Amino acid sequence: MARRPTISGMDPVAALRRIAFLLERGQSPTYRVKAFRTAATALARLPDGEIEKRVAAGTLTNLAGIGPKTGAVAEQSIAGRVPDYLADLEKDLQPLAVGGEDIRAALRGDLHTHSEWSDGGSPIEEMAITAVEIGHEYMVLTDHSPRLTVANGLTVERLQKQLAVIEAVDRALPGFRLLSGIEVDINEDGTLDQTDEMLGRLDVVVASVHSKLRSGSREMTARMLAAVRNPHTDVLGHCTGRMVAAGPTRGRPTNRPESTFDAQMVFDACAEHGVAVEINSRPERLDPPKRLIDMALRAGCRFSIDTDAHAPGQLDWQMLGCARAAQVGVPIDRIVNTWPVERLLEWTATHHGA
Repeated sequence: MARRPTISGMDPVAALRRIAFLLERGQSPTYRVKAFRTAATALARLPDGEIEKRVAAGTLTNLAGIGPKTGAVAEQSIAGRVPDYLADLEKDLQPLAVGGEDIRAALRGDLHTHSEWSDGGSPIEEMAITAVEIGHEYMVLTDHSPRLTVANGLTVERLQKQLAVIEAVDRALPGFRLLSGIEVDINEDGTLDQTDEMLGRLDVVVASVHSKLRSGSREMTARMLAAVRNPHTDVLGHCTGRMVAAGPTRGRPTNRPESTFDAQMVFDACAEHGVAVEINSRPERLDPPKRLIDMALRAGCRFSIDTDAHAPGQLDWQMLGCARAAQVGVPIDRIVNTWPVERLLEWTATHHGA
């Protein structure tokens, strides 16, 4: 069952992290979120009792990374109060969507997330800990592939280093699985933007188009079909590439039309090769539109409801995808991230051509 992160004993670090989570959830500017995450990190590094000593001495804001607002949060937490800033955010908290609650309750993980290793804003550990806090049993880290230089895509060498970090974080979180993955770019010729050797080492591969989105229907269809038929592809990410609103990341367009392709052919291929169609929950994407979710459902496709989160608070956006899946009538067992991790990994190891 999903649950929201909560503060235990008004711990000041937990309070600051909760504020950052809620700001990210609500698409607040990055600079505002960063202030609270920076302060949480600064306080977490202090020895036991140091925060209380500094609060008593009035020297908390002398620390690097602690300003008047974040200092007030810490002081009010130490005093046993719910900080005013947090109380206001909690009071204004609204459901992101209505409908699909049963699907959200059934979800066990998220197969599409990003960290500061590519274009995300937080460390891998922070993403994973937040996934635990909202009730996930697993999360797949899917930073970008090398061709997407604007997103600091991972070369083979950087991806190899990241795999060691993922393994270490996974070991540090008992009862939770942090899985390795990638959001690999689909090249113009339909090949995937990473070596076969590296793709074969990963738990989950999400393949997405990020360039030449205005290509003709024939070219885009051939490109996507080649990627779907690739034995490494597990999930087809945000298939139309559309943008329907302004996003929280600087530089994202406020709107972008859907790419044109033969959706029936692509979804038939997904069903044939066991590739899941992603229902991307980012509020500026909501991709694919409901008519295409319905087409994919009738084609026999499986689905993955993912956040494409670039910050911890965005992991809560899954509800947006769940509501849209429910509106179309997607059965829960056709959603691969409702499966236990063992079934998920068995599927990614053997699904292609099934």
